[in-house]
Amino acid sequence: MTASVEARETALLAAQAAADKLATDVSIVDVSERLAITDAFVLASAPNERQVQAIVDEVEERLRGHGIKPVRREGVAESRWVLLDFVDVVVHVQHAEERAYYALERLWKDCPTIPFVDAAAPNTGATAPESAHVDDEETTDR
Repeated sequence: MTASVEARETALLAAQAAADKLATDVSIVDVSERLAITDAFVLASAPNERQVQAIVDEVEERLRGHGIKPVRREGVAESRWVLLDFVDVVVHVQHAEERAYYALERLWKDCPTIPFVDAAAPNTGATAPESAHVDDEETTDR
C-alpha cells in the first residue's frame, strides 16, 4: 500500500513550505509499506539552528492554514533535529551536520520517494512540449 492521497498532499505542502524558507535537500520518502504509524517522511536540512527553526515555523504555519496541526513536536529547544508529527506525515528538519550523520535517506533507501520539485526553483529555460499541456488537461478531467 502506498501513501494516501491526503498524506501525499500534506507532505508536498510541508516540503514546499520548507523549500520556501530555503531548506536544502528537501525530499519525501513514502514509508507506508514499512511503518504502520505514518505514511511519509519529509526530510529537510538547514545550515544553522536559526534556519532550522524558521523552516519549522513555516511548515507549521502553512499546514495550519490548511487545517492540519501537529500532534507532537520534538527537538525544538535545541533546533538541531526537529520532528513535527502530523500523524500521516512526519517532518524532519535537521541541521546539516545531523542530516549527514544520521542519513535517514540511507536508512529508508528501500522505500519509494514521492517526487517533489520546488515551485520557486528557477526554470531551466526549456519549454514544455506541446503534448505536456494535453496530458495536464486529461488529468484534470479525472
